[in-house]
Amino acid sequence: MKQPTGSYPHVRVEDDGRAVVSQAGSVLLVETVRKTGLDQAISQALAPWRKPRAVHDPGKVLLDVALAVALGGDCLADVAMLRCEPAVFGPVASDPTVSRLIDALAASGEKALQAIRSARSEVRQRVWSLAGKSAPDTDGQVTVDLDGVLGIAHSDKQDAAATWKKTYGHHPLTAFVDHGLAGTGEPVAALLRPGNAGSNTAADHITTARLALTQLPKKYRSGRQTLIRTDSAGGTHDFVAWLAKRGRWLSYSVGMVITETIHSHVHKIPPTAWTPAIETDGEVRDGAWVAELTGDLLTGWPKGMRLIIRKERPHPGAQLRITDADGMRITCFATNTPDRPIAELELRHRLRARAEDRIRAARATGLRNLPLHHTAQNKVWLEIVQIALDLLAWMPMLALTGHARLFEPRRLRFRLFSAAGQLVTTGRRRILRLARHWPWTSEITGALERLALLPNPG
Repeated sequence: MKQPTGSYPHVRVEDDGRAVVSQAGSVLLVETVRKTGLDQAISQALAPWRKPRAVHDPGKVLLDVALAVALGGDCLADVAMLRCEPAVFGPVASDPTVSRLIDALAASGEKALQAIRSARSEVRQRVWSLAGKSAPDTDGQVTVDLDGVLGIAHSDKQDAAATWKKTYGHHPLTAFVDHGLAGTGEPVAALLRPGNAGSNTAADHITTARLALTQLPKKYRSGRQTLIRTDSAGGTHDFVAWLAKRGRWLSYSVGMVITETIHSHVHKIPPTAWTPAIETDGEVRDGAWVAELTGDLLTGWPKGMRLIIRKERPHPGAQLRITDADGMRITCFATNTPDRPIAELELRHRLRARAEDRIRAARATGLRNLPLHHTAQNKVWLEIVQIALDLLAWMPMLALTGHARLFEPRRLRFRLFSAAGQLVTTGRRRILRLARHWPWTSEITGALERLALLPNPG
């Protein structure tokens, strides 16, 4: 008997399978939608756009697209993946119906965008309440990170332009709530801008910060309970002044450009003024120190602003910059947080790097390439992307534990959402049986049990 050759087993493939469900693990997202009341909130918000005798609810249509994006889709047509599984996702609108809704919302401009944002804000408050100790505000402060994203355009789309990195596309400014070391993060603002938009445009930072604050529960929209973090693009007089004047002052931690004036003051800092930098575990960081600059250097900046400098030995082979001093890499940031050691404040600011993880996740969830032609349409697409990212943040926050809560979108898709299942009807119940041999089936079923324990929306 001839032995089979090759590294993989040969199987016979037939196309007559029944009751087989693809992407069965995506029931995690569907159940998250149901328990958070997101479907109800979006449907109510988009009710004005429902035409008489319409078959499909506009809120359900928009949410279906967001679910497709959360599962890895990158265009409107990818909603077909949901349409193939009506037992899990219900009836899904046709591609022309989806396109007509996006066009209608785009034609409504800010009215439609505000309706979607209001629904997201309402649901976010409920999610944080349901999350309890897992919510991002358990330490009494919410941290919002602002950062820009470059999106490449492969065709001549409206407002696409040459970017500062010599690419061609758009330059949205985004804001994410940091969930801390125990979680990921969730989007709270995305401002679509042309590719040639400036990185340090104060007006855009102010607009994005306002959008972000309106997404938070009311008690976090002003006052020291909310921390705004940015890189040096936010270190402008106008933006810092706006932060300082907001309500009872927002807390801020804003990167600053190393100017000639700052550079000259670094050389005047006495050796005894430098404090060793620390790591997240509280241990001293070898080869890095921090100090605070005072005096006339703060003239013209808001009262209470502190300017903190960090110097560290560069890694072997690293190229020094013109702003570095005495062979040390120099960075600087401003904050208005009083009465805290500068090493703690510097560590807090350094953790802003987690925003890069959120941007990587957003790129993998519909933000790498804006798929529509007109700017108004792509603004709606950005809201869809944010809903998808919300779900990818809320589901782990409510249902996953341990290391699984740190899964980024790609890992959630490969390990959880892509699990296969079989739909069985017994009596009046429909049961989705997940593959027993799949290593993460217990993770999925455990998460579904935790979601089931949550109260249904009123």
